[in-house]
Amino acid sequence: MQSIFGTDGIRGRFNEEITFSLAYKVGYALGSTLENKNPILIGRDTRISGDILLNAITQGINESGKKFINLGICPTPAIPFLIKQENLSSGIMISASHNPPEYNGIKIFDHNGQKISKHFENKIQKLIEESNHNLSVPTKVIPLNRNKDLMDIYIKSLIQTMGGENLSGLKIILDTCYGSATTCAKKIFQSLGADVRVINNSKNGLKINMNCGSTNLQPLKKALRESPADMGFSFDGDADRVIGIDSKGCVLDGDHILFLWGRELMEQKILTNNLLISTQMANLGFEKAWEKIGGILYRTDVGDKYVHNAIKEKRAVLGGEQSGHILSKINNFSGDGILTALQICKYCKKKNINLHDWLKSSFEPFPQKLTNINLDFNINKLNLKTKNLIDQTIENFQAIYSNDCRVYIRPSGTEPVMRVLVEAENYKKVHSLSSEITNKLFLEINKIIN
Repeated sequence: MQSIFGTDGIRGRFNEEITFSLAYKVGYALGSTLENKNPILIGRDTRISGDILLNAITQGINESGKKFINLGICPTPAIPFLIKQENLSSGIMISASHNPPEYNGIKIFDHNGQKISKHFENKIQKLIEESNHNLSVPTKVIPLNRNKDLMDIYIKSLIQTMGGENLSGLKIILDTCYGSATTCAKKIFQSLGADVRVINNSKNGLKINMNCGSTNLQPLKKALRESPADMGFSFDGDADRVIGIDSKGCVLDGDHILFLWGRELMEQKILTNNLLISTQMANLGFEKAWEKIGGILYRTDVGDKYVHNAIKEKRAVLGGEQSGHILSKINNFSGDGILTALQICKYCKKKNINLHDWLKSSFEPFPQKLTNINLDFNINKLNLKTKNLIDQTIENFQAIYSNDCRVYIRPSGTEPVMRVLVEAENYKKVHSLSSEITNKLFLEINKIIN
């Protein structure tokens, strides 16, 4: 059996890759593996399948003899924070992050609030493979009591990261994308004195991430045009990512957040070796501008766990991804979109600068185009020989075109797509090469498969 774990836990379409039976086995395997007797904390986003998977996981945990605490709908970063804060044994977040509503996933955290190691994943995988429990979805799902007090502790911790700075005088629009941020984002910004307007703010698991949120900024841009504000922030389904928009509609993505926040930390002399950690998706304009002011940008593979590993290894204090998944020392390097948005607001207030002017002082990005090649198969289910042939084809394409531009090709860790990033100084060259590469690569992959 191939590993059920991808780049960020277990993920797939509900009732296909992610089933009631699998969720039960995960709960049982985790409970059986833990030596610590303290409860396991569980949260979820708003997806319809979340309640069903929550029931399955808690059933498995009960069978293993362990206890659990249900946090209910919450941002993913609430789980690792509260594990550490309350000395819990482990935690699970039921979410497929930025993916569409038909997907779901299971993210597992250890007693330190870190994503579990490969070794831990293998132990859970082995127990799942040995299990012969195959359960079907029950006809009736019994609602579980949730712990509201713990959520309040998490909310207070976010407010405390402001260091006494308030947001009075700031007009802010939030897009909570029908997901986890609906539980607390508005409350947090309002309690800090901001004038807040929120869109897509109902807990609607059928609409989560659909044409809204950090992967579709149009609703937030429209809201800013119709009701002018100082800035807006768009979260993803489980609120571990955020993308900002300034008052003129310009985009503050993860690269700009890292550059601006990193520059502040560099001036405060608290940025280890002037180092930022990002991924292969980071814009070349960002890298060149960061180096120009004396910084070092270290690139990892795509995925927050790779960024996290590099942060630990190199003792960095800030890292993240262009997608708006930012890891900082403030909360033990757990990606938190609400925390990131608060820090951006805090710097604007302290510097007495509006986001538009601050963003203008950032770098000029190189033209970049990211194209998805839809696949009719799951690349992780291919045999080793076929996978190796596809990997070799990707390497060949990256080598052939590397003189004209930067090309980065990778299969998605969560969806049946191949992602092709093309970047160069010239906008027309990016678009023509992107079309050429994606068309040729599509034909080559089909030749291998067929």
